[in-house]
Amino acid sequence: MHKLVAAILIALTLVAPSAARAQDATAAPFDADLLRLAEILGTLHYLRAVCGSNEGLKWRNQMQALIDAETPSGDRRTRMVASFNRGYHGFQQTYRTCTPAANLAIQRYLEEGSRISRDLTARYAN
Repeated sequence: MHKLVAAILIALTLVAPSAARAQDATAAPFDADLLRLAEILGTLHYLRAVCGSNEGLKWRNQMQALIDAETPSGDRRTRMVASFNRGYHGFQQTYRTCTPAANLAIQRYLEEGSRISRDLTARYAN
């Protein structure tokens, strides 16, 4: 789990400077990946709490770090926040208690988030 957090922070540090921020209307080439990562963070924020991880606002704070690093505005920021909320609310409707399926979902989302972070770092770290 610490590897995912480290990978996300590395990706944020390396990806943010290369983002095209001149105009919000122009999407960065990695926006789809960032939106998916935001959705995963929302999912983890909800599921980890349901499963008693005692992580508090860890995943929400990771999302805030993503927004702070990317500094999106307008529609781009709205899409990122909406992705986080979609991940959170999508699982809120499904899981009220921790189940083996919820734990499996957590594991899969941790792996996917880690993969996205590695891919972003590898692709845009120059």
